[in-house]
Amino acid sequence: MTVEQSMEHFSEAEALALAETVPVGRIVYSRYALPAVFIVNFKLDGRDIIFRTRKGAMFGAGVAGSVVAFEVDRIDEQAHDGWMVTFLGRAKLITDPAEQTRLGRLGVEPWAPGERNYFIKVITERIVGRRIPHGDDDEAE
Repeated sequence: MTVEQSMEHFSEAEALALAETVPVGRIVYSRYALPAVFIVNFKLDGRDIIFRTRKGAMFGAGVAGSVVAFEVDRIDEQAHDGWMVTFLGRAKLITDPAEQTRLGRLGVEPWAPGERNYFIKVITERIVGRRIPHGDDDEAE
């Protein structure tokens, strides 16, 4: 049995519920035509990811308008199990004042220092949830 065959996939509803339990995720995007990963704290807006950045940030400029992946997870190193949820979609800089006000009510408070008044929304097209099954390989087969 391959690793991929042993991974358990779960529903979008369960993926969203699990994603809401963690405050930080990793956004994967292209920078200088190479893959890049950046850690951000976030909130869900339905099935979309919301996080904040600062004016003039190279990261924000590099992400906005790009196809991205956003991953959250919870791993139990002792038990050798856990789960991961990956959101696939396009990142968008939110410029509409009414939408900025609405998103501000979600409570996305940046952990990074400095003023971060710009919202990025990952408009989700696909959500993939996977769980590493608990137990040893003999029981799983």
